[in-house]
Amino acid sequence: MELNNILSTYKHKLKIQIRFKDIDKQGHVNNANHLTYFETARVEYFKDVFRNDIDWIKTGMILAQSEITYKRPIVLEDNLFCYTKINHFGTKSFEIENVLTIENGAEKQLCAFGKSTLVCINYDTKETVEVPADWINSVNDFEKNSH
Repeated sequence: MELNNILSTYKHKLKIQIRFKDIDKQGHVNNANHLTYFETARVEYFKDVFRNDIDWIKTGMILAQSEITYKRPIVLEDNLFCYTKINHFGTKSFEIENVLTIENGAEKQLCAFGKSTLVCINYDTKETVEVPADWINSVNDFEKNSH
């Protein structure tokens, strides 16, 4: 599938600031920073979708799994963006996808893509909980109605 077609399925896009400390001896972003970029975009996605209406202690989430496929190095001067969406809900978990792109005008280059599984948890009881129905509704509304 062509990159623009893939990106058209994402409603959330965030400009990523590449910091000088992200660059390794080879002059490109060290692979470990991709997880930080995904996390930054995930937090902004949650802010935009849930509008800070989550009690993160009562019903928070923990990262259970992450996987990344690297396609192209990123350098300090690149114009980097991260696309984010939740693509699947389970009973107590959900899967979130991210795509990192370098963009110069209409030209877009795929740098990496990843998937993460997050599990809902009550931090007071230290037990997993079901994904709240209002979270699912908020995500569905956002994904359907955003431009």
